[in-house]
Amino acid sequence: MIRLEGVSWAPEGHPVLDRLDLSLEMGRVTAIVGPSGCGKSSLLRVLAGLRAPDAGRVTGVPKRKAFVFQDAALLPWLTLRDNVALPGRFGPIGNVDEALARVGLVEHAAKLPAALSGGQRMRGSLARALVAKPELVLLDEAFAALDGLTRASVQREFLALQAEHAWTVVMVTHELVDAVRLSDRVVAVSGPPLVVRADLAVPYPRPRDPSDLPPIVAQLEAVYAA
Repeated sequence: MIRLEGVSWAPEGHPVLDRLDLSLEMGRVTAIVGPSGCGKSSLLRVLAGLRAPDAGRVTGVPKRKAFVFQDAALLPWLTLRDNVALPGRFGPIGNVDEALARVGLVEHAAKLPAALSGGQRMRGSLARALVAKPELVLLDEAFAALDGLTRASVQREFLALQAEHAWTVVMVTHELVDAVRLSDRVVAVSGPPLVVRADLAVPYPRPRDPSDLPPIVAQLEAVYAA
């Protein structure tokens, strides 16, 4: 179990996180939903160890982590293969070619990011996460820049990888339907400072029938309408 206990962070005196308590179950997908600027991404960065809280403590965070960003964050001067291999600069990694094959990008391995489509770049980012052999995967609006058809395809790939490797996933999004479709639990927040408005389990098995989603989406919409 990952636990945040009384976590506060206030850059330049402006509270973004204020005595936040939150527990995250291992091996599950937790979606953090809320409006832009409420502190969701700051929470991810605290979990990633990229920001130290001013107060409180964070426990149970695995050492092996991967961060997937909205823009895929591929270095433009490196080939796709070299981008996927980047975690190897910081420790042992899995087989890069196998990871590229797993996401269907072997034939694009020698291309620079500019020669790839948005969906291919995001799959490359997932392959980079895969070779890092993470226990915790953090997604920061990872699917937001993709068109509808590409988004659905990449999300299916993500769910397959999560199931295969039992990743613990914390995903930040403002898309309520994506949160309900992909996660086991949705935590609705507002802020700043970030506060939990609702905490909902998603009981439906995967793959999910779209007709199952509206009731929970409606509950989330009601949280923000109140």
